[in-house]
Amino acid sequence: MKKIDPAIPVKPSVQVIERMFALIDVLASREEAISLKEISEKTGLHPSTTHRILNDLATGRFVDRPESGSYRLGMRLLELGNLVKGRLNVRDAALVPMRDLHKLIQQPVNLSMRQGDEIIYVERAYSERSGMQVVRAIGGRAPLHLTSTGKLFLAADDPQRVRAYATRTGLPGQTRNSITQLLTLERELAKARQYGVARDNEELELGVRCIAAGVYDDQGKLVAGLSISAPASRLEEEWLPKLQSTANGISVALGYKGTPASF
Repeated sequence: MKKIDPAIPVKPSVQVIERMFALIDVLASREEAISLKEISEKTGLHPSTTHRILNDLATGRFVDRPESGSYRLGMRLLELGNLVKGRLNVRDAALVPMRDLHKLIQQPVNLSMRQGDEIIYVERAYSERSGMQVVRAIGGRAPLHLTSTGKLFLAADDPQRVRAYATRTGLPGQTRNSITQLLTLERELAKARQYGVARDNEELELGVRCIAAGVYDDQGKLVAGLSISAPASRLEEEWLPKLQSTANGISVALGYKGTPASF
């Protein structure tokens, strides 16, 4: 275990993070719960400091306390690990098909996943020749109701969850085309369920339109959306079968055995 040198000045926030990582490393080294005393000895941290940081980690479910004075890794780390694993698996399956689709249409192709009330862009295939002024960065986020992929995830929710989303977020807009009324959003989601694709009609950014198709895992669960972004005047309906075929191919690679959506 790397010791933290007290002679080297460290910013308080950085120091806390380093200590937190040291504690997690100790907990990860053992399958069973570890006593506070042993954790303190292994990290070289004072027991009171160790106790304070572990309690903070327990509040966030990163650490569990099976009994007083002992600690082990918490379920939150497992949840996050599964989330990362799922994203890596989807990305690995999608990368080559995305590039192939981009070669066909010469427009940006995006892979996005849901995280809470937003989508997060996890991969993209694009080139400067597309004519797009803005390409969403990997790791970027956007509201569900303003994006084509986000609408796919909302369409997969039951009506109560959609209403809860609308109440929770207030459906804020970004452009004059943004959907900010629940009734309008519900009509849009009905179309997505009917046709198996969803659209962003300059709702997130003026001058940019998107279409998205779903990517499903071996349990038939919607895990990602594959979308094409293009200048508003250049989005072509003939791309839909290519997009759906590519999304279906990625789904099959993830073990999906359902019936492809039709147009």
